[in-house]
Amino acid sequence: MPSQSSTTALSPDLWTPARAAQELGVSVRTLSAWRSSGRYTLPYVKVGRLVRYRQEDVRAWLQRHLQGQQ
Repeated sequence: MPSQSSTTALSPDLWTPARAAQELGVSVRTLSAWRSSGRYTLPYVKVGRLVRYRQEDVRAWLQRHLQGQQ
């Protein structure tokens, strides 16, 4: 029996491309283009045909791309 902390494709810690795109302020299509081109190295999880993003990866990615910090 899996522990409650295990990550599944339906885990609240895993975001759909729509949710990740909303958080990043881009379109789902843009995320798809980034994945296929390798333009940005935003980690994602592939579960069969499903693509999911870990919320901590999305937020860390945003921090790494933050501009204008002192």
